[in-house]
Amino acid sequence: MARILITSALPYINGIKHLGNLAGSMLPADVYARFKRGRGDEVLYICATDEHGTPAELAAAAACQDVRIYCDEQHQIQKAAGEAFGLSYDWFGRSSSEANRDLTQHFAAALEANGFIEERVDRMIYSIDDARFLPDRYVEGTCPHCGHVGARGDQCDNCGRLLDPVDLIDPYSSVSGSRNLEVRDTRHLYLLQTRLEQPIRDWIDGRQGWQTLAKSIALKHLDEGLIDRGITRDLKWGVPVVGPDGGPRPGMEGKVFYVWFDAPIEYIGATQEWATANGRTWRDWWRTDEGADDVRYVQFMGKDNVAFHTVSFPATILGSGEPWKTVDTLKAFNWLNWYGGKFSTSQKRGVFMDQALEILPADYWRWHLTAYGPEGSDAAFTWEQFQSTTNKDLADVLGNFVNRIVKFTESKYDGVVPDGGEVGALEADLVRDVSAGIAEATAAFEAMEFRKACVALRAVWVLGNEYLQVAAPWTVFKTDPVQAAASARTALNLVALFARLAAPVIPSSAARIAASVGADDLTWPETNGNLLDVLPRGQKVQATEVLFRKIEDLQVAEWAERFGGAEA
Repeated sequence: MARILITSALPYINGIKHLGNLAGSMLPADVYARFKRGRGDEVLYICATDEHGTPAELAAAAACQDVRIYCDEQHQIQKAAGEAFGLSYDWFGRSSSEANRDLTQHFAAALEANGFIEERVDRMIYSIDDARFLPDRYVEGTCPHCGHVGARGDQCDNCGRLLDPVDLIDPYSSVSGSRNLEVRDTRHLYLLQTRLEQPIRDWIDGRQGWQTLAKSIALKHLDEGLIDRGITRDLKWGVPVVGPDGGPRPGMEGKVFYVWFDAPIEYIGATQEWATANGRTWRDWWRTDEGADDVRYVQFMGKDNVAFHTVSFPATILGSGEPWKTVDTLKAFNWLNWYGGKFSTSQKRGVFMDQALEILPADYWRWHLTAYGPEGSDAAFTWEQFQSTTNKDLADVLGNFVNRIVKFTESKYDGVVPDGGEVGALEADLVRDVSAGIAEATAAFEAMEFRKACVALRAVWVLGNEYLQVAAPWTVFKTDPVQAAASARTALNLVALFARLAAPVIPSSAARIAASVGADDLTWPETNGNLLDVLPRGQKVQATEVLFRKIEDLQVAEWAERFGGAEA
């Protein structure tokens, strides 16, 4: 049994997340966590809301709420949305927690003691009309590298370059829109990433099996040359900057740590929250001198988060000089686009998690976003593809197979797994082919190649339909009901097996499928033993309601009108 620590990029607190956020981090992390649990591994899946920084303050102000109250409410909304989508977090924490505050201040002290943090007099943008310094995300303008209009002061979403607000062309305040800005002196703490460039490069070079996307982004930022990053901001909401005595740091009163400094530390903080709530220890998951040396740590995130997780967060961990666990495998995802453009939380473009569940149950979305997600390249969501794949994969292939054989058994064998009859060469070939398919799916899930894994799952489900077409128990029953029982029994065992295979991706439906043949085992199947002779003879079976209703053209038209479609 392996110990697997899984984290997915922290969803930001300002509003419910869209399907692109779900497909790019939280959902694949959950699928992998469920798969590894199903294989008997000890899994700890950690996530949290990312609550500090400029957007939280702006969103709270727009809602006319105190920022703490706003974050309290939004955390519960996002937690509920994750639960509704079946995200099996072991803990869903908050970056505003006491644990994260203490850890952030601890790391800052350790880094400073090691010579990797220094105070600098900074030249920052001050808004005369707003009467305040503007942290990077409070400033927007034109990217000096690609010319994108609307780039934020910390990063350009178009070209991905990390920015400084003073670099922006024609900057303006995102608080008021004012362009009445000037540059003034202010003191801030800087993380001296330039001194850590070689340790970070050595660390990245030592990572084995990283996908090209993640490693290329990391090396791109190193090759372009690291810069020392300011890790404090002129904000009220965040982790306070403190001095050696725990009180406000002289000369930096009222400043907080930059959200991208404290947010990744919350992976550790949330684990500490989990441990406290469950009477467990957290240190053997995160400290290699206390047992974490046998932990495999896997991170999931969209490609826009890779730079921070391969440069900035490792700089914090490595620079501390302490034996913290670092990530072993970083799985990065491309963009899930909305037709020709991007999903956008701020612009409310696309379908969001709460809206998706108003339309269809979670498993419809989980299947599509896993089987056709933005894994190897950007992927476009369209209503037409969603309709087609759902109807073919779930309704026609999986749902139809389960429905046909269970209803046949109810009709011809009194609703129990029948005894009698002999299996033969057809069943032997089926076992061979199914075992090969399971092996293929297992290898793909282990490699975190989720699209390949879903292709393998669908292929195994197709084998079941092909078997029924050839075995044709409804035809054989007319002349030899005893022999027909053998193929019906084999097919019912396939139902139980299909439930186990489906469980990582569509867990709710998998439980219903298993229950239809009286089974409750949703562990991942191994290929040893007879997989198609597990259900006890005489066990009750009962057809469930339609597992997957087909998406009709009228529904697609309604959704396109509500959310937009090809014209968006």
